[in-house]
Amino acid sequence: QVQLVESGGGLVQAGGSLRLSCLASGSIFRIDVMGWYRQAPGTQRELVARITSGGSTTYADSVKGRFTISRDNAKNTVYLQMNSLEAEDTAVYYCNADGFSRGSYYNPPFDSWGQGTQVTVSS
Repeated sequence: QVQLVESGGGLVQAGGSLRLSCLASGSIFRIDVMGWYRQAPGTQRELVARITSGGSTTYADSVKGRFTISRDNAKNTVYLQMNSLEAEDTAVYYCNADGFSRGSYYNPPFDSWGQGTQVTVSS
C-alpha cells in the first residue's frame, strides 16, 4: 500500500500564491509519475501538472506560466507552486502517484490518490 498525504491548501486572495506538498509513504519500490489534479464543484477532475522521475513536466494550458511542479525523489514528495492565483483555480486539489510497490516475490504496480486539499481563491 502506498499512501499520499497533501498539505498546503487554504484561502488566498486573487493574485496570491500557495504551495502544495504531497508526501508518498508506504512500501515503495519506485515512483514513476507524480501529479496534481483538481476538481471544482460540478466539474470533472482534470490534470493540473505532472512530473516524471526524470523531471519531465506537463501542464494544463490554463496554468502554464503560473504554476510550477517539482519533486524531491529522495523524500518521495511532489510540490505545486501556484502563483498569480485566479478565482477559477478554486477547487479541491488531489495528488496522484504511480509506480511499483515493494512486494515479497514481485513488485506490484500502484496508482494512488491523496484525500485532496481545498484551494479557495477569493476575487
